[in-house]
Amino acid sequence: MIIGIDLGTTNSLAAYFTEEGPKIIPTRLGNNMVPSVVSIDEEEHVYIGETAKERGILYPESTAEVFKRSMGTTKTFHLGTKDYTAEDLSSLILSTLKEDAEQYLGEKVEEAVISVPAYFNDSQRKATKRAGEMAGLKVERIISEPTAAAISYGLYQKNLNTKILVFDLGGGTFDVSILELYHNILEVRAVAGDNFLGGEDFTEVLVQMFLKEYKLEENSLDHKTRSHIRTQAERCKKEFFEQRVSTMKCNVNGEIIEYKVELSNYEKSCELLLERIRKPIKRSLSDANFKLSELDEIVLVGGATKLPIIRKFVGKLFGRVPNTSINPDEAVALGAAIQGAMKERKEAIKEVILTDVCPFTLGTEVVVERESNRMETGHFYPIIERNTVIPASRTERLYTAHDKQTKIRINILQGESRFARNNLSLGELFIEVPAKPAGEEAVDVTYTYDVNALLEVEATVISTGVKKRQIIKNKDNAMSDEMVEERMRELSYLKIPPREQEANKLLLFRSERLYEESVGELRKQIEYYVQRFEDVLQKQDPVKIEAARAEFKEALDALEEEFYFTTD
Repeated sequence: MIIGIDLGTTNSLAAYFTEEGPKIIPTRLGNNMVPSVVSIDEEEHVYIGETAKERGILYPESTAEVFKRSMGTTKTFHLGTKDYTAEDLSSLILSTLKEDAEQYLGEKVEEAVISVPAYFNDSQRKATKRAGEMAGLKVERIISEPTAAAISYGLYQKNLNTKILVFDLGGGTFDVSILELYHNILEVRAVAGDNFLGGEDFTEVLVQMFLKEYKLEENSLDHKTRSHIRTQAERCKKEFFEQRVSTMKCNVNGEIIEYKVELSNYEKSCELLLERIRKPIKRSLSDANFKLSELDEIVLVGGATKLPIIRKFVGKLFGRVPNTSINPDEAVALGAAIQGAMKERKEAIKEVILTDVCPFTLGTEVVVERESNRMETGHFYPIIERNTVIPASRTERLYTAHDKQTKIRINILQGESRFARNNLSLGELFIEVPAKPAGEEAVDVTYTYDVNALLEVEATVISTGVKKRQIIKNKDNAMSDEMVEERMRELSYLKIPPREQEANKLLLFRSERLYEESVGELRKQIEYYVQRFEDVLQKQDPVKIEAARAEFKEALDALEEEFYFTTD
């Protein structure tokens, strides 16, 4: 039995697939969701979910919440007598979901598909996988939350090309993903987001409004009072689902303070958070090269999207009513369950191929020339851009920057800053070159990135043919060296430069032949189309190359017909 799990910041839940479709697995307490809360007393008794949340109001110092934001980091939480990482705490939540599923289904559950925010980096995804394994689950598939949501809505069953934007605002993270469906391929075109923005932050706004209104210093309050105020703020926020005025009743130093909040004032106080939501949306549309008007579906996912302030903001931003036909709290878990059924090749499920993208840009450090021949070091040169469909391979030619330079250093970087120092260095590679005047020696640098988070960097000296190669493997990647080499052999087809691929060479040879046969205005038109095609080849994007190739062929067909018609 494979179950689907949505490991959330605020709540977590599991689902399984039946002949009637995916269904949520109820917890031992009869609820659909388990609060992602862990509390441990000094005798090492562990409390999970509802019990932990209730205990946390009384003992907040020994209770952990919102730890998903720290996945993949070294941050620890001191509970009871020990320190725990977010990975450790997540494994306890997953163990509870596994036990509840086994009790409800009456059989052993050994495997799960677990969802993660689309904007989680490799370390965060690997930490999630390890948490599942610590809980006794085999985790062969980590699925992005927006992809799971798209699957749960049945969008993969549509036959026509469909462009989908998934707006995923959970308790602690925000993702916006743009997916495109054609035939049976569901392709992620762009992801953007904020791993430190979610429903918890909209609760914090009410906490700060309350403190400001009554001139209270948060640091002067004890743990229990701060926890109590936050609980009341959460209740106040949820009351806005049904009314325009909500009330917080807080016990501060033995005094009950009643605070009435109007929705309009709350919305005004949330403007900065809403602006933070707007930026990833703009970025994802830009990266996908889509306009708002081109989107066929807007799908809301995550419990925080039930807030009226969010519904109002999204409707105004996109100019349409978004799709909320499935409970936003449950969409991801249901989609993960369907993905598990796809893995088991259940007959009731239409097979769909899912593709992913590289969420961060990969590149190297270069020297750039400024005025008066001044050379400036420390600049970032992208090689595989963020949101490139993976697996992918890209090649760039780099030249020596100094006279008599004998060595080129390739600093392997990940990030978005134009300055190398602001990006993450994954490693470095050195290769020797003949000593010649600056710019006369060059190396072709090829980056090949795989869905298993393997990055191969290969450098080839143009004049000598000498090669150097390095594999950058995440420290948590369990693949052996032999497995890595085999995977890179499988991806070797990607390393063929686009210009050298047979389908592209055929058209280029054809255009060259037609150019030699023709004269005058026809030659100018051929040259124009060749230049356009070569510009696309230079960008090394397989999707764009395929589209450009079809356009180039159509143009050559028309020009060749015109040539023979005018010469007869």
